[in-house]
Amino acid sequence: MTGRDPRPFRFGVTASRTGDLAEWTRTARRVESLGYARLLLPDVAAGPAPLPALAAAAAATESLRVGSWVLCEPLRPRGLLAWDVRTLHELLGERFELGLGAGRPGAERDAALLGVDYDDPAGRVARLTVTLRRLRDELPGLRLLVAASGTRMLRLAGRQADTVALGWHPDTDLESAARLVAVVARAARDRDDPPALAAGLLAVGDVGTPWSARLGTTPAALAAHGAVTVVTGTAREMADSLRRRRDALGVAHWTIPAEAVDAFAPVVDLLRGS
Repeated sequence: MTGRDPRPFRFGVTASRTGDLAEWTRTARRVESLGYARLLLPDVAAGPAPLPALAAAAAATESLRVGSWVLCEPLRPRGLLAWDVRTLHELLGERFELGLGAGRPGAERDAALLGVDYDDPAGRVARLTVTLRRLRDELPGLRLLVAASGTRMLRLAGRQADTVALGWHPDTDLESAARLVAVVARAARDRDDPPALAAGLLAVGDVGTPWSARLGTTPAALAAHGAVTVVTGTAREMADSLRRRRDALGVAHWTIPAEAVDAFAPVVDLLRGS
């Protein structure tokens, strides 16, 4: 997927909390003012419901794109999901990107809390396949991001998604990352417009985040391993690292933890639009 001209860099910010309306809209406006393209929310029952919060963020900004990173598709009745998504698509157009996945660690607890069934992996992938087809049929122009880590999901995402969010392990190095990208590329080989590739950074420079702490690691340890999930050094060194990863992997869309939004802003300035 790297044989074509590289896609331009696009950076998003993942937030795990919103606070009240005033705090959340300040966050959205700051993210936009620093040059980030997207504001994203995960889908965890203990946190804010992503879709209404994203609508509020979009209303408080001029051009900031918003999206889910990512909705756990099994947690919602398909018809209800389509209704909510159709409304956001009609209100926001290309400013809204729907991120979907077939499940994540801990999602079975959310399913129990919400009172919905949670199938085995094969059943969840089959269900997501049907949902993607329905959304494509009913909502032309909707931007669809699919999160994938295992081979089955990587293939589905390569065939169906506008953007594939690569869910690799925190210590994934360049060689391991390339193997996952190759699975997507093979699945997308018959498409006229292959999907964009996205990935998340767990840490920026020496700025630790709750995500890296929860995983029992540090930015320094990941960097020493050669992990593609962190960038370190000066802003120019971080920008050069991301250029090399784009050349090697084709990944041009990166998400940044909200805790690192200021530390990473100089890199956004260096790479935005390139």
